Amino acid sequence: MQDTQDIDIEALKKDPEFLDNMKELEAEMHSEQSIAKGYNLLDAKLAIGDDEDAINDVFTFIVNTAFDKLSERLTQYRGFDLTSVEDFATARAIYEHAIQRYSENDKKGAKEMFLVLHHTLSDDELKEAMMIHACAVMAGHTFEEFIENLSDTENMDPNDPRSVFVTTFTQPNDILLNMFVKYVKQGEEELKVLEKKD
Repeated sequence: MQDTQDIDIEALKKDPEFLDNMKELEAEMHSEQSIAKGYNLLDAKLAIGDDEDAINDVFTFIVNTAFDKLSERLTQYRGFDLTSVEDFATARAIYEHAIQRYSENDKKGAKEMFLVLHHTLSDDELKEAMMIHACAVMAGHTFEEFIENLSDTENMDPNDPRSVFVTTFTQPNDILLNMFVKYVKQGEEELKVLEKKD
């Protein structure tokens, strides 16, 4: 089974139509500033094992564009509507960057991004999950502790596109938010600067 998959990948690398489609996707990604197309291109480049620089270029585009869009939304006091493919991709990029910061022990950066996601996401379940992430950081949990002790990643549905976000935990959300009540208040206080002043 593995061999046919390898042959398909090798065939794709030489398939002119596939390579043209990738070039076209890359051009559209840039012209439309589309993070969703960036993820499609990233998946294709990872699948064929493209060189690291080419993969990093797409990843950098995704992250930079996501933060440009976030900055724009914050100044317009608008959130992300996760039913929109582009908004979903933007939120995913910011979340993945926040998780990376957390795993590299940049707790301040991770906490701020989780709080901003809590503030800007339209989905209540994800809003709550982002507050739990931020509280875990504030409470001093390392990334490893968060994944091993607080997250319930085994019950995530791999077919659910939202499984790119950790939304299931070892305790019900209300219990966790109650445990972290001090940090929830602290997080809400920090977010007041983003609220629209009348």
